[in-house]
Amino acid sequence: MTHEVDTADQADPRGTAIVTGGARGIGAAVARRLARDGLAVGVIDLNEQDCAGTVEAITAAGGSAMAVGADIADEAAVTAAVARIAAELGPPTVLVNNAGVGPRADLVEMTTEQWDRVIGVNLRGPFLVTRAVCPYLIDAGWGRIVTMSSISAVGDAARVDYGSAKAGLIGFTKSLARQLGRHGITANAIAPGFVVSDMTRASARRLGLDFAEFERRAAESTPVGRVGQPEDIAHTASYLVSPEAGFVSGQVIYVAGGPVD
Repeated sequence: MTHEVDTADQADPRGTAIVTGGARGIGAAVARRLARDGLAVGVIDLNEQDCAGTVEAITAAGGSAMAVGADIADEAAVTAAVARIAAELGPPTVLVNNAGVGPRADLVEMTTEQWDRVIGVNLRGPFLVTRAVCPYLIDAGWGRIVTMSSISAVGDAARVDYGSAKAGLIGFTKSLARQLGRHGITANAIAPGFVVSDMTRASARRLGLDFAEFERRAAESTPVGRVGQPEDIAHTASYLVSPEAGFVSGQVIYVAGGPVD
């Protein structure tokens, strides 16, 4: 005898989401989309003032949001930020680990400090935030964790530190899925391809290219014939944190306009 579950009839247990790196780009698009989906959103970024635009866009549309400044590589700052959001918006049941840095540097020119900073923000940071959020998810018996990896996880000749961190996040995600599934918590990763953002604009500048030309080249090499927009990633995150995605866990979703080798 099979047990059928009609996910469409399940109550939505979501209330508060936390999105890191939500001041701009992908993080801001995800925060706005989750607010549109009905969640209150705590937006964390390095400087609280930088999140003002994201929060204002959400509240202007009738949503609920707050900005918190914190370096996610700082354990004490993360603990305080999550506690503040939980106190003011309600216990979180959704976490989107998006914050990241990705400066380009050749291996032989890379300093230990550069390596530590990239690994600290991109890998240590999601660990610290997830660890701080998890007790709320376990108490609720339900939760969604989405972590931004990258196509760089399969190898990035220009950023070995960034590629290493993003590959580590895939292992982190799969391990979370195995450990937390019994608590009703799913964990998945999104691996974006070329997305219009401050990071890709900075890459164009470092290469001495006009961004329009840089974008055109990227579009030509993408099977669907265009580059990604932050909203493309937000749509995917919206599904993964939904009640309907309860049987999707430990997966890496490549949102890259085509297959990734």
